[in-house]
Amino acid sequence: MLQEFFQHFINGITLGGIYALVALGYTMVYGILKFINFAHGDVLMWGAYIGLFVYNAIRTTHAPGAFSVFAFFVAMVVAAIASAVMGMSIEKIAYKPLRKAPRLAPLLSAIGVSYILSNSAQLFFGTHSRKLEYPFDNSPIAMGSISITPHQILILAVSGITMFALMMFVNKTRLGKAMRATSLDQDAASLMGINVNNIISLTFAIGSALAAIGGMLVSLDFKVYATMGTMLGLKAFVAAVVGGIGNIPGAMLGGLLLGLLETFGVALLHIPLGFKDTVAFVVLIIILLVRPSGILGKNIREKV
Repeated sequence: MLQEFFQHFINGITLGGIYALVALGYTMVYGILKFINFAHGDVLMWGAYIGLFVYNAIRTTHAPGAFSVFAFFVAMVVAAIASAVMGMSIEKIAYKPLRKAPRLAPLLSAIGVSYILSNSAQLFFGTHSRKLEYPFDNSPIAMGSISITPHQILILAVSGITMFALMMFVNKTRLGKAMRATSLDQDAASLMGINVNNIISLTFAIGSALAAIGGMLVSLDFKVYATMGTMLGLKAFVAAVVGGIGNIPGAMLGGLLLGLLETFGVALLHIPLGFKDTVAFVVLIIILLVRPSGILGKNIREKV
């Protein structure tokens, strides 16, 4: 029984690491602009496609090995940069002109951008799925009575390092402090000499890059296709809300918690795999009923 618990725990935090990476993009944008970027999951999908094509172009052999691993990380960096540029471009074109508009306007714009990205991917890449091959031998590694795959180790390592680096950036650097100041009060931050427009663009760039990294990692187990970001994006949004939308540690906690709940729900409660996705939305409803601000969120009253 204890063996099964630890096995499910490893599987859960691995899945949760993906959710956390993607949820950070939602929570960072909401923290500054107070709106949900529903095109975030489609940026993830485009990042996965870009990473797939770069990876296949670089590697000279389909055999797993050191060079294939190198090619995978190069492709991940290229995908992150390309997605960062895409995120900044979307903000400039679709969101910036609507900052002073009613909150419904940028939300509808985000939904429109989501459909444009998804449909354009189907136009350019087709509706069939593509396989991102493992750059290494993914045979399970026995660790006592439990097993873990190299892919799970990769997810835990990359997501852990990335989230730690983000926390250090936000808390220890001048740009990170500028982001926090902009999140608290854009007008006051502008009066203090902070270029609010640049900070907002930087926020979209970082969030989009993290989404691309998450897309590359998850594509090793699931194929790349035009609508892959829809459900993953919704689950990551749920993770951000559960942890406390606008709170970076909350997004990390929400992602890990959601991954654990999904894994243990399927394994211990015998939830059919076809209904696994409902776990996220049941958790969302419960959180909204019990603590609408999320686990680490704060209740803030807005003056009308």
